[in-house]
Amino acid sequence: MKLNNYILSFFFICCGHTTIAQEEPVNLGEKTQVTIKSGYWEKKPDVPDAVIYTRDKSGQVYIIHEGVEMWCNQAYVYTKDNFVKAYGAVKIVQGDTVSMKSDYSEYNGNTQFAFASGKVSFKDKKTSLKTDTLYFDRIKQQAYYNSGGIVRDSSSILTSIVGRYFAKSKKYQFLSNVEVKNPKYTINSEQLDFFSETGMAYLYGKSTIIGKTSTVYCERGYYNTRRDIGYFVKNSRVDYENRMMYGDSIYFNRNRNFASATNNIRIIDTLNNSYVRGHYAEVFKDKDSVFITKRAVAITVQENDSIYIHADTLKITGKPDHRILRGFYKARFFKRGLPGEEPTSGKCDSIFVNERTGITKLLRNPILWSGENQMTGDTIHLLRNINTNKLDTLKVYNNSFLIQKDSAGYNQVKGERLIGLFTNNVLDTINIKKNTQVIFFSRNENEELVGINNTTSSSIQMYLEKQEIRGIRFIKKVNGKLYPPSQFPENARILPGFKWFGDERLLNVSDLFKGKPAPILPKIKGINLPKKEEDFFNNNPTKYN
Repeated sequence: MKLNNYILSFFFICCGHTTIAQEEPVNLGEKTQVTIKSGYWEKKPDVPDAVIYTRDKSGQVYIIHEGVEMWCNQAYVYTKDNFVKAYGAVKIVQGDTVSMKSDYSEYNGNTQFAFASGKVSFKDKKTSLKTDTLYFDRIKQQAYYNSGGIVRDSSSILTSIVGRYFAKSKKYQFLSNVEVKNPKYTINSEQLDFFSETGMAYLYGKSTIIGKTSTVYCERGYYNTRRDIGYFVKNSRVDYENRMMYGDSIYFNRNRNFASATNNIRIIDTLNNSYVRGHYAEVFKDKDSVFITKRAVAITVQENDSIYIHADTLKITGKPDHRILRGFYKARFFKRGLPGEEPTSGKCDSIFVNERTGITKLLRNPILWSGENQMTGDTIHLLRNINTNKLDTLKVYNNSFLIQKDSAGYNQVKGERLIGLFTNNVLDTINIKKNTQVIFFSRNENEELVGINNTTSSSIQMYLEKQEIRGIRFIKKVNGKLYPPSQFPENARILPGFKWFGDERLLNVSDLFKGKPAPILPKIKGINLPKKEEDFFNNNPTKYN
């Protein structure tokens, strides 16, 4: 039997399907009826409000409404309510934008609201979604699931318990147990907004990106899943095997194994028990390289003490057991010492530290303070015992000059080369060789001045207690004597080349930046919080949901 089809009546058409052009969904004042284009129809007593349409030899039941096309094996059509229940191989297509397949579907022609269940597949041009249950609001142009879903794009698989799709912006919003799997990494997040056109993923709440050689953590950020680059703010961190980078903001490039951070940075070396701080840093993992500036400080943690190194720019290179630190321009270092000890500190233009050999080099105009002792020369080397991690030897090359302030003047020792020995990180023996000169204020056991020693010799050995000179031994070619204080001229109490830098001595960690203006920090470009969306089911009937 063939019947014509008209509004609010039941009809049967036994042939071809009609293609409907895409229309912009609108909220109509006057509702249009769902139109059945093909299928055998019948009435059943147990469902008196519905007309049942079943596929025939020409194909599936074909239904259209306001720019949407529907195919199924069987449809229950409730004309009074303008409502359809579709069974078997259901397919719903909205022009060339989205398509949905399922075992079962419901569609309300008045509200343009669809419900699908059973092996649901939802596709746009770039992605596909699989879930057990899906809701689609054509007026809002949004889809929603809350029973778990899997989204696939060209590079990743995204899963979550709750998901929402915004057709106009091509955006997915994933909530609860969100996971993104990619051959290169896995993302876990509390909330992730994914744009299918661009592959951009916005992360909100506690989020991680775990790769083979790195892990990223943030509580707000975005990641380009197709280019493998990201930007992270709010408690952001990147872990590279034996390094952890923290910063107010972090840029990350997986392809280059590169990360940079801005403001309040810490980079922790877990193997060497050290870390660096600053306000701008770059990490090149493949090169085992760290570059940091803007109040850059490197800290080596030692038992009961730590060594602090500062320079305008710090560069750390090499594998963990071959780390080399270079500090450029206005370098300074500070070691607090044990309780009751005076600190050890220094200044120079550049500094070089080799972790494997335990050598620290102070280059260009170096100054070293060990307690009240000031040492200068063309170059200063500090050698650390790599087994005990304690200071072992001090070497000053060319134009060595040691000065210690005395209440009556300055104790001074001058020569070509100075070698100092440490015990438990405390300088206790100093040897100065070649053309040595001494001016020393000698005191008795009551610390009373007994004379001024002015002597030259081939070499001199000095003994220190609590970092103060307590004894001097002259070796070979000794020439000089002990003068009564009144007989030694004031203008002869300073050796040639004397320079006192006591006002520049570092007495605490904050002195690393003494005289240096605070850096001007850039304003971090934040990432807006996600837009608060209205409830998906607002204004939608629940009769059939």
